[in-house]
Amino acid sequence: MTTQTSSMADLQHLIANSVKNYREGSIVKGHILEKRPKEFLVDIGYKSEGMISASEFDNPEEIQVGDEVEVLLERLENDQGMVILSKTKAAQRQNWDKICKLFESEGIIKGKVKAVVKGGLTVNVGVEAFLPASQIDVTPPKDLHQFVGNTYDFKIVKLNEDRKNIVLSRRELIEAQRSTRRQDFLSTMNPGDVVDGVVKNITDFGAFLDLDGIDGLLHITDMSWARLTHPSEAVKPGDRLKVIILEINKEKERISLGLKQLQDNPWDKIEERFPAGQKVKGKIMNLMPYGAFVEIEEGIEGLIHVSELSWTKRIVRPSDVLTLGQEIEAIVLGVNKEDQKISLGVRQLEPNPWDEIEQRFMIGKQVKGKVRNMTAYGAFIELEEGIDGMVHVSDLSWNRKINHPSEVLKKNDDIEAVVLDIDKANQRISLGIKQLEEDPWKEIDQHYKVGDLIKGKISKIANFGAFVELENGIDGLVHISQISEDRVEKVKDVLKVGSEVEARVIKIDKVERRLGLSIKATSYSEDALKKETEAFDSLRGSDDMVSFGAALQAAEDEYRPGEA
Repeated sequence: MTTQTSSMADLQHLIANSVKNYREGSIVKGHILEKRPKEFLVDIGYKSEGMISASEFDNPEEIQVGDEVEVLLERLENDQGMVILSKTKAAQRQNWDKICKLFESEGIIKGKVKAVVKGGLTVNVGVEAFLPASQIDVTPPKDLHQFVGNTYDFKIVKLNEDRKNIVLSRRELIEAQRSTRRQDFLSTMNPGDVVDGVVKNITDFGAFLDLDGIDGLLHITDMSWARLTHPSEAVKPGDRLKVIILEINKEKERISLGLKQLQDNPWDKIEERFPAGQKVKGKIMNLMPYGAFVEIEEGIEGLIHVSELSWTKRIVRPSDVLTLGQEIEAIVLGVNKEDQKISLGVRQLEPNPWDEIEQRFMIGKQVKGKVRNMTAYGAFIELEEGIDGMVHVSDLSWNRKINHPSEVLKKNDDIEAVVLDIDKANQRISLGIKQLEEDPWKEIDQHYKVGDLIKGKISKIANFGAFVELENGIDGLVHISQISEDRVEKVKDVLKVGSEVEARVIKIDKVERRLGLSIKATSYSEDALKKETEAFDSLRGSDDMVSFGAALQAAEDEYRPGEA
């Protein structure tokens, strides 16, 4: 009985210890008793086994029967008499204190990305934590699935003990690392150092490169020796480039980079490679109103000014005769190494027609041409394509004062003229039309003398008198004071255009090329005519009588052929 009593006491003590050791909510150790497809059977030394879902293990396929595992005892028995266990909650319980201490010390925790959720990722850091998309990287990634399954270092930025919520940031660690690298870069790098960089983004004026934590600007003018219209012609995002540091502003953390400086400058010895007069070939890269840019070598462009396209053709815009991408030949006219400019010419490929202009259009030679254009001072006559001559208004007629070429010429008229002068340097040819005939005033004394009685036709009525057309194309003027002995108020009341009149010559001015006539003096005696001539020539300023020169000038100023 004594032995039996002792055994019962030991059993009760063992049961008491078991109950004490297996309290709900405590963490206990167990062993894997059996592996099933979706769950594991665990023996914790209690009267019945517990079940744990396979999903609570990071790598369930690696778990073997007999492996030890720490679990949280949630319930000693459920309705089926099974013990309810949780490995995840046990891990959370064990890790929470460590996580709280890390949060307080701003330490770093390692975790594995589990899944993509709304707004970010879930991460296992011993307990489940949330990583917002904005905190994944410096630039929020577009595809979050690329991070699932990877392990990273994180910083705990938010912790709620009551709700057991944890918010992580990977971006803060990256930015801190970049800041450290940036300071290291600024303290160790100098202008002239060559570094590697990755093109982050492109703007209209250049490209920004990531230099392992610090940004540098590669300006469009430092990308290539060739002329670029946009940075995208030389680089694209993601390109890894070797560049040289041109300038560092450590206070503002600004770095200027160069790419072309690592290449040979094609403008070195440019005068030796492209001397003036050399023929070159190239491709038209750009067309502007003032000229065409031609690439004659990689990084080397020359300009053909619009004036250098043709000796004779009137080219308004280069695009009228050239196209982008066209292959073309040209002659080097000059090189400016300092400004990196090369002047090219196309017309120099052919002889200049003005070089032998005197042989083709000799002075005194009679030529034919078409009226191309008229201005107030003369008419331009096209003698051949691109070769114009000009007839000044003073060379249109010997006798008439012509105020505008349109009084005797029309555009596109075919005319003849005489070459008067050639200015080869300024590419000008002076022509004359009146020189086709003899100057009637050379022998005026043989045709007219003061006192001669002449007949002619009224060609024009003016306020001061009437013009009378005589032989040899010479016009004479009958001043209003010389029409009648009676006072004449208006010339048109007495004389009509087209009517024939008889008059006497009372003045001949060979210098001014003027002939004065008098109708009222037709019946004068020689003495009376002499007195009238002297009076006509000497009186000044009265309303009715003016000097012959002034009267003729006033009348000619009013004279316009074709007007009523």
